[in-house]
Amino acid sequence: MLIAAAGLSCGLLLWSLHLYMNGGRLFEQRWAPLIPLVVMAAMEALRRTAPRTALITGTLAIAADQCTGGNLATVLMFTDVVYAAVLYGTPASARRIPYTTGLVAVTVTVVLLVWWQNAYALLVGVLTAMVSFLPALTGAIVRNHRDAAEAARLRAEQTALLAEMDRVQAVTAERTRMARELHDMVANHLSAIAIHSTAALSLDDAATTRQALTVIRENSVAGLEEMRRLIGLLRERGGTENEPAAAPRLAGLAALVEQARVNGASSGLTFTLDAVRARTEEKLPAPVELAAYRIVQESLTNALKHAPAGPVAVVLARDPQTLTVRVTSPYGSPYGERPGPRAPGSGAGLVGMRERVALLGGEFEAGPVTEGDPEVSPVASPAADDPKGRAKVWRVRAVLPAEERTAES
Repeated sequence: MLIAAAGLSCGLLLWSLHLYMNGGRLFEQRWAPLIPLVVMAAMEALRRTAPRTALITGTLAIAADQCTGGNLATVLMFTDVVYAAVLYGTPASARRIPYTTGLVAVTVTVVLLVWWQNAYALLVGVLTAMVSFLPALTGAIVRNHRDAAEAARLRAEQTALLAEMDRVQAVTAERTRMARELHDMVANHLSAIAIHSTAALSLDDAATTRQALTVIRENSVAGLEEMRRLIGLLRERGGTENEPAAAPRLAGLAALVEQARVNGASSGLTFTLDAVRARTEEKLPAPVELAAYRIVQESLTNALKHAPAGPVAVVLARDPQTLTVRVTSPYGSPYGERPGPRAPGSGAGLVGMRERVALLGGEFEAGPVTEGDPEVSPVASPAADDPKGRAKVWRVRAVLPAEERTAES
């Protein structure tokens, strides 16, 4: 509206001073130049809301203006209407208008050269190009820059969104890993503490109470050490001093089984470890050994929580490509129900074991198996006097790659 008002005011000033552009006039009336001027000013008001309508009507107005005395303000406003039609119009119009105005300028120049056959035709052609083609070209350049800036802004927003999604996924994955590590490290010790503290409270026997308190103290100290190791892993350290302790390895399985034997002495569970070494001295990657250690640890914890009295067998088999971890424990009859206190479970242990194996690209299964399963260790196989042949053994089986790889690879 400001551009329209300013153009109309300047046009009226030029008209009042009799400053015309054309010498020969088709319409000699003094008021004739005002009609194209007012129409062009009205089209200026529509330059953004209806650029196509403004351009068509403005083209008719500038053509009519050439049949009158002519007004410089009308011509200048027409150049702005052409510019706005390219800048604010549809993409198709923005592509066509520069070519159309350029063709019009060339056509006018050629026709006038053939008709007049003098240099004045070239001047009119140049003026025609300046009034129509140059504003359209300028609008196309500005629009291209604007579109490029908008595309860059969208790319920046998408990049920021992807970065935020990556950050959220990384935080979620790290929280899941921390929860898994915390559960695997502490659940074993806390389960033993819960079982033995319940036994100490339920039995009025000094020797049993002392033994239970001893086991509780040992598991409390071990749990605190595991927590310190986890805190050391989470804490940021600037230098190489005081690095956190190394992650558990398969060499510590014997001590882990021995600790489970002590914790499960009162529940009638017996524990055995059978580690079959491959004929190679090649070491396993640390993540594979850690996953195997945690799977055995969680399986022993579940046996201490839920298994009735009977044998628990830990079997490790190694070949050049894989490491197989298998833990079997009593399950149901003929062992009967578990005597004595039990610790509650949340089901997070099986989820954590499955996640560990999936991250390494291995295979995992857990559940009851029948007596005749060839992978059930003879040590953990139940008595064969059950005529119904129901599942008697709970088996956890994980096949881990001997070379570290992820599930995506």
